[in-house]
Amino acid sequence: MECVPPLLRDRYESDFRVADTGFYNGRVATTTTKRNLLWTYWTNYVRPLGMDPFLQNTPYTTQIRTISGFAGRVRTGYYGRGRQISAASVNTAITAVGTTISLATGFNPTKMRGAQDKLVPRLAQMLLGFKKEDPPTIKKLPIEVDIPEYISLCSLRPAASERTKATTDLITIAFYYLLRVGEYTVKGHRNTTKQTVQFQMKHVTFFKHDSTGRLQQLSRKAPDEDFLGAHSATLRLENQKNGWKGVCIHQECNGDPYHCPVRALGRRFLHIRQHTADSNTCLSTFFSPSLQSEDVTDKDISSALKLAAIALEYPALKGIPIDRVDTHSLRSGGANALALCGYSDREIQKMGRWRSATFKEYIREELNVYAVGMSTNMKRRFNFVNIAGGVYHDVTNTTILSNYTINTITTPAC
Repeated sequence: MECVPPLLRDRYESDFRVADTGFYNGRVATTTTKRNLLWTYWTNYVRPLGMDPFLQNTPYTTQIRTISGFAGRVRTGYYGRGRQISAASVNTAITAVGTTISLATGFNPTKMRGAQDKLVPRLAQMLLGFKKEDPPTIKKLPIEVDIPEYISLCSLRPAASERTKATTDLITIAFYYLLRVGEYTVKGHRNTTKQTVQFQMKHVTFFKHDSTGRLQQLSRKAPDEDFLGAHSATLRLENQKNGWKGVCIHQECNGDPYHCPVRALGRRFLHIRQHTADSNTCLSTFFSPSLQSEDVTDKDISSALKLAAIALEYPALKGIPIDRVDTHSLRSGGANALALCGYSDREIQKMGRWRSATFKEYIREELNVYAVGMSTNMKRRFNFVNIAGGVYHDVTNTTILSNYTINTITTPAC
């Protein structure tokens, strides 16, 4: 900046500040925290070796060997719970270290280029070996609507607590709106550094038909009975995972007076409105009889789902083990319900707010309903002909040179 005239210097500095702000806003806070933690592990690892953490003046062979050793230690779970971690997590660790070195020095040892880079494939081959050793990913299985409805019935008991009622309504909402668990619960404490943020009171809008039959938005100060009788409700995305912003997901009342996403959302809205006027209050918030503010956690949701799966005999009747029923089963279950009802991939993808085709992983083909009638249809004979056969093979000469024989059958005269 010394060569820039004073009159222009402020302008250039302003440009750099804007660029830096965009850079730091683009980095998820949790990713930065994790990267800083991994960097601490890395510096502690290389210190006894007498090496510079930034690998300055270090031979290439030593760099790769040291990074490989660090990856091996990460793999053992030394920096975690003492259990072997996946190849993907190891890759994340060494990439984070390489990124930190790159940001500081402009050189990334994990992405070297040039004739001397023959050692870099060693890292890739090591990760491939780790991946082959990894057991298959055990994903959570979908549930049906019977679990949310069973939990709803349990919450109607006179002794049900406010936590139970709030958990019940959130489970119903999550199933029908295909929500991520971080969008409607807290994890121990609110974490504002996540890309997935909780829905708040200000994100909820209710609609009801007016006297002419047209759909009208309800005022937030409308009577309680209007919300409990609303026709539909919308959740507006403020800044969610995968870059969804300013988009609304909408559901109509399904006609059930209690087991309904709109009714459940209305109950949550009214309970919170009775205790606070703060529009930033999360939908997971509930108030105990002592007016103490608390939140539904992911553990509350998980426990309720597992208990309901046990009561409904999911392992025996559906072949779904209890340990494969968890919070993700709600989102997967909602996606499966839509698929089985005949909704298109595009409609399911929009409802669940998936940016790519990864949402198809939620459609569990191992469920028997996806194979109903399949073998029967495959047994049909279509008598198809390969129309390209004549294109590649000229059969004219073969036909001309072949013997032409007529078999005549003589019928005796009567």
